[in-house]
Amino acid sequence: MTLTTGVTISLVFADEQPRKSDGSARLKMTTEIAPGIASPDKIETRLGTLSFFDGVPDKASAEKIYDNLDFQHAVQAYLLGLPVVNQVANRDNVLKVGPANATVPIWDNLVDSRTVELTANDNTPYTWFWLDLRKGPVVIEAPPKVLGLINDIWYHWNGDIGITGPDEGKGGKYLLLPPGYKGEVPEGYFVIKPGSFSAWGVWRSFVVDGDPKPGVDAVKKFTKIYLLLEAANPPALKFIDMSGKPFNMVGPADYRFWEMLHQVVQEESTEAVDATTLALWASVGIRKGQPFKPDERMKKILTEAAAVGDATGRALAYRTKERTAYFFDDRQWKMPFIGGYKFEWQPGVPNLDAAAMYFFAATGVTPAMDTKIVGQGSTYPWTAVDSKGNALDGGKNYKLHLPPKIPVKTFWSVIVYDTQTRSMLQTDQQFPSVSSQNKKIQVNDDSSVDLYFGPKAPPGKENNWVQTIPGKGWFTILRLYGPLEPWFNKTWKPNDIELVE
Repeated sequence: MTLTTGVTISLVFADEQPRKSDGSARLKMTTEIAPGIASPDKIETRLGTLSFFDGVPDKASAEKIYDNLDFQHAVQAYLLGLPVVNQVANRDNVLKVGPANATVPIWDNLVDSRTVELTANDNTPYTWFWLDLRKGPVVIEAPPKVLGLINDIWYHWNGDIGITGPDEGKGGKYLLLPPGYKGEVPEGYFVIKPGSFSAWGVWRSFVVDGDPKPGVDAVKKFTKIYLLLEAANPPALKFIDMSGKPFNMVGPADYRFWEMLHQVVQEESTEAVDATTLALWASVGIRKGQPFKPDERMKKILTEAAAVGDATGRALAYRTKERTAYFFDDRQWKMPFIGGYKFEWQPGVPNLDAAAMYFFAATGVTPAMDTKIVGQGSTYPWTAVDSKGNALDGGKNYKLHLPPKIPVKTFWSVIVYDTQTRSMLQTDQQFPSVSSQNKKIQVNDDSSVDLYFGPKAPPGKENNWVQTIPGKGWFTILRLYGPLEPWFNKTWKPNDIELVE
C-alpha cells in the first residue's frame, strides 16, 4: 500500500510467500538445488514406470527396483562364478571315477568327441587328476617330457609342471601346500601353494611318430601322488583309461549352478577370492558359514539370471564387440586371453568380460598358453563366424586356406567344436579335426593347406575335411604349437573361413 509520505511498502501475507523456480515455497534457509539431484514424480525406464512422492518410491516401484537390483547382482555373480562352477563340475565328475590323490584318469588314445569338456584337444594324451589337501601337503612326482599345470578350485593359476615348469621337462617332485599351512617345508621339492583344498592337476604327454603310447607309458611309469606323510611308503596310483568313453565335465547353466557355487564356498577357504566377488555372491545369499535358502521370489530371479548369464557368456564368446580381442584388424580370428592370462585392462584392473568369455569356453589357465616367445608355448586363434561375420552353419560347406609356410616349430591343428557344449563336435568322426600330425593330409605345392567343413567331404578331400551337422552351429580353434616369428610379427595370417557357394 502507499502512504501519504510517498513511501511504498510491500506486505507479504502467509499465502503469498516468494516462490522458487519450481513453484515451491522459499523459506528462510532455501537455496537453489542443482539440476539432476531431485527426482521427478514419474520416470519411464526399462523396468516400466517408476513413481515417487518427492523422491520416495512408492511400494510398487520399490518392488520393481529391488527385483532389478537382485537380478543385476545375480547376473554378475553368475559371470564371476563361471570358472568356479566349471571347476566343481570337472572335480565332481572326475571323482566319480575314483577318489582324489589315488585315481588318475588318462586318455591313452587321445581325447575324442565322446568326452564333453570345454575345448579339449585331440592332439596329445591328457593326464587329468584332482588332489585333496585337507589331510596335509600332497606330493606329485611328475614324469619327464610333459606339459602341465596346477589350478585351484577358483581357477587361479598356481604353477606349471613339466616343460614350462621349474623341472624344465626333466621330471621332478612337487609339493602342494594347503591354504594356511604353517608346518615345515622339506627341501628337495618344487613348492606350489593352491588357494583351495581341492586342486586340479593336468598335463599332456606327446605322440612319437604319431603314436601316443611312449608318452603314456612314461606317465604311468614315473607318476606318483601321495600325502607328504606317506612319503616313506607311497601308495600305488590307479590309472583309468578314459579313451572312447562317454564322459561329461561341463557345468550346468540353470538353478543347479547356484547350488554348486554355494557348495564350494562352504567347503573351501575363500581367502584367495577377491572381496568384490564374495560380495556379489553374498548379495544373492551365498555366504560362508550360512545356509543357502532363497525364497520363491529369489529362486525365480536366480533361475532367470542363470539363463541370462549363460546367454551373456555366449554373446561375449561368439559375438564379442571388443576389437582388442582380435589378432588381426582384417580377420575374424580372436584370442582366448584378452589382457593376458590374468584378464586385465591394465595391471591390477580385471577385465571381467574377458574372463567370463574365456571361462565360458575353455579349460585351464597358465601363462604358457599366452606366451609370446618364438618357438615356445602355443597360441590359440579361434572363430565362430565366417569371413562375412555370419555364424558357422553345420548344414553349409566352408573352406579355410592356411597360407604357405605355416609358422610352427612342432605342429598345428584345427579342431571343430559344438557351440552348445563348447566340446568337440559329435559326428561320425571320432576326432573332428585336421592336423599336421596326420601324414595323410594334402599339402599344396606351395606348402599351403586347404581345409574343408561341411556335412559331406568334397571328393578326394577326405583327409582335409571335418564333418559338420545340418541344424547345428560350430566353431573352431587353430592351434599353433611352438609358433614362429611370422606369427608374432603378423606377416603370416590364416585366411578367414569362407562359405562355399
